[in-house]
Amino acid sequence: MDYKVVPFVAQITQKDTTATVAGQLQALINEHSSQGWEYVRLENVETQVAPENGCFGIGAKPGFNTIFKMVVFKK
Repeated sequence: MDYKVVPFVAQITQKDTTATVAGQLQALINEHSSQGWEYVRLENVETQVAPENGCFGIGAKPGFNTIFKMVVFKK
C-alpha cells in the first residue's frame, strides 16, 4: 500500500465562512481521488521552529511551535 501526504492550508478572507474551508478541502480530496488516491484523514503535525540568533544578538528571533494540517491519502 502506498501513502501520500499533502499539506492543506485554507485561503480565506474575514468574510468567508467555514463552508469556504470545507469547499477547499473537498476540492483537494476530489483532485487526488480522481488520480486514484483514497482519502484517509486530516492530521495535525506539530513542530518547533528553531530560534535565530541574529548577528551579535541583533535581529534575534525566538523559536516557536507551529501546527501544520496534512491530508493523508492511500492507494
